[in-house]
Amino acid sequence: NQDLTFNAARAAFRKYGVEFGMEKYLGLGIYLQDENLFSNLALLLSDQCAHSIKTAVFGDDANTVFKDRKEFGGSVFAQLEEAFQYLLLCNRTAVIFKGLERVERPDYPEEALREALLNAIVHRDYGFSGSIIINVNDRETEFISLGGLLPGLSPDDIRSGISQPRNPKLAAVFHRLRLIESYGTGIRRIFELYASCPAQPRIEVSSHTFKIVLPNMNTAREEDAPRRGSASPVITGQMRKILDYTREHGQITDDQIQELLGLKKTRTYTLVRQMQESDLLLAEGRGKEKVYRIGRDETR
Repeated sequence: NQDLTFNAARAAFRKYGVEFGMEKYLGLGIYLQDENLFSNLALLLSDQCAHSIKTAVFGDDANTVFKDRKEFGGSVFAQLEEAFQYLLLCNRTAVIFKGLERVERPDYPEEALREALLNAIVHRDYGFSGSIIINVNDRETEFISLGGLLPGLSPDDIRSGISQPRNPKLAAVFHRLRLIESYGTGIRRIFELYASCPAQPRIEVSSHTFKIVLPNMNTAREEDAPRRGSASPVITGQMRKILDYTREHGQITDDQIQELLGLKKTRTYTLVRQMQESDLLLAEGRGKEKVYRIGRDETR
């Protein structure tokens, strides 16, 4: 289809302070001068883009009872803006009071929703005609895009920030508009935003799909509250690895925990603090000399 218009793209470029014209067409790969044709990239940016994003809000955890649904089409820029605004409408806010202070806690970090949506748009396989799927329920929101990981990459690689763009020219356009900072940072940022949350984001990959699941933070905190107050704390898989290592070696350090689990400092701090609050670990020393030893001897 060469009968393309770029109203949404032009508005997006203007919004982010970047010129949009024939010279940009050539530089970005939107127009193939030698062939006198618009490229496949141009079709994605155009108002005639044939792909879409389908979102649905469900009333149950199994995602079978519809409460609302929307489909967003047109330019990928229009899809990004409209789908993001819809997700913000779905992002409820819980209000709690600490003394006289009113504290508002959204279900999801706004930046996490943004990064997950951008990842789905930029990295999906546009060789498939199906839509990006976003499912929202009271426990979590999942973003499902077509196209599994490129050969040689694993979910752990993605969590570590390694990125091989499936659509490098599309990614370059989004990078030019500063919608994405650099390849690979978006997923890392999502996990950082959830560092203090009892439930962590999940990445699930099949041969033809990529899914990232964001837990509802308020629901996760509500479900975790009784556990934190119980006599027998719930021990996660990460905690079990730390306890096994500490029991075997007699002690463990923050650096050893980071290496053992492949975590960042922020997540390590949060995890160790949770284990100390449950008396699973006891800290000895300070600063660089600090080590952790077994507290309550949990063998479950």
